[in-house]
Amino acid sequence: MKGLDTNILVRFLVGDDENQAEKVYKIFKKTEAEKKELFVPVLVVLELIWVLESAYGISRSEILDSIDSLLLMPIFKFENIKTLQNFILSASENKLDLSDLLIAHSASAHNCETVLTFDKQASKFKIFELVK
Repeated sequence: MKGLDTNILVRFLVGDDENQAEKVYKIFKKTEAEKKELFVPVLVVLELIWVLESAYGISRSEILDSIDSLLLMPIFKFENIKTLQNFILSASENKLDLSDLLIAHSASAHNCETVLTFDKQASKFKIFELVK
């Protein structure tokens, strides 16, 4: 199995570099034809969120829709898919920062009681504990 870096998913979703986007499309079609999977680490999803928000100005709802669509593609094997599904559901129910929500769900999936933070906004989510 091969893993994916964030820039591969960015090219696939944004298509801003036609040459690279075409290469990604061919890789995905070949993977599908060979009935194989490509591994997507949670860290890649976290970085994908950051890149789409900060570099491309893509809206929260579009980012969530894109990630949700990626989760449904059979060529991808996501690390901790249940965590990502819970993240998508949670993110649709509140307005907290997407990266913070993914961190919270990842920590929760690993049985963390709390996530220590100095971020007052993040601390509004139940698992975060504000360090004062």
